[in-house]
Amino acid sequence: MTDPSSKPDPRPPVVVIAGPTAAGKTPLAIELALRFDAEIVSADSMQVYRYLDIGTAKPSLAERGRVPHHLIDVVPPDVPYSAGRYLEDARAAAAAVHGRGRPVLLVGGTGLYVRAMLEGLVPAGGADPELRARLEAQDREARAAGDPGWLHRRLAERDPERARELHPNDVVRLVRALEIFERAGGTATPRADARAAGCPYRVLHLAVDPGREALNARIDARCDAMIEAGLLNEVRELHKRGYGPTLRPLQGIGYRHMHPVVEGVDTLVNAVAGMKRDTRRFARRQRTWLRAVAGILWREPDDVAGIVTEVERFLAESDDAGWRETPARRTGGRADRADGARG
Repeated sequence: MTDPSSKPDPRPPVVVIAGPTAAGKTPLAIELALRFDAEIVSADSMQVYRYLDIGTAKPSLAERGRVPHHLIDVVPPDVPYSAGRYLEDARAAAAAVHGRGRPVLLVGGTGLYVRAMLEGLVPAGGADPELRARLEAQDREARAAGDPGWLHRRLAERDPERARELHPNDVVRLVRALEIFERAGGTATPRADARAAGCPYRVLHLAVDPGREALNARIDARCDAMIEAGLLNEVRELHKRGYGPTLRPLQGIGYRHMHPVVEGVDTLVNAVAGMKRDTRRFARRQRTWLRAVAGILWREPDDVAGIVTEVERFLAESDDAGWRETPARRTGGRADRADGARG
């Protein structure tokens, strides 16, 4: 029961729809957005890239036509896109949505992006080429000695939260995380002191998950559907545009599996099997990340009625707090949006 003596929270509302890949976040978010006149801000680190459509499971153009989506198709694959830039873009998009008097649905499986949006980021500092070269050399030595997990273990000892998010073979991000740690003397993820300033939003944090066996079946079905939809041809077209396998976005799941097929050095059967295996592993890492989030509410994706009730109650409490009537809302109610925020 709400304490009648407590002050209402006037911060604008954000409903987070998180969960592992293929859990059903997109159809649920669209249904909620239509029901509650909300707009969707994507929290997916791959969907920010143009031309990467099938392999990133982007909402279709028809779905984006039904509900405004932001932070999709922001940059081409050869332009770096960081969590810091995401923080700026996502908060600008959210300010525009709230300025229109609408709630924000923050939807996606990139935990770092969700956390950046809600809590901010610790300043990372500049690059240190000498430190980076030393870490990369130590990693090569460890791998040559039969210890490919050395770099990941080193990060886990210093910043276990960031290590849980990264794959042991993601050398680039592992090195960057250790670089930040060594230079700043702290974690590569948002720290308590960064959170102390407070989240600028009132948040309902939901995670949808159908369970391990059901999710594995969904993952397999999604991978097969991506092949049927033309993922292999999408990778061919990316190559024709000059976007090759060395680009970081094209090392993502699905894309890295299709490159050898396009180049004629692997079969589609082998590639799809590897794609399914790696997607299941990625889903496990996403679950691990989400289990560490305080206050998160886990729901079955098919429990739409229960989720609707939860969101309805949350938004009603936000309306009671008068967030739509704050000076920021009254003066910021333009129908414009942040540059590049919507695909």
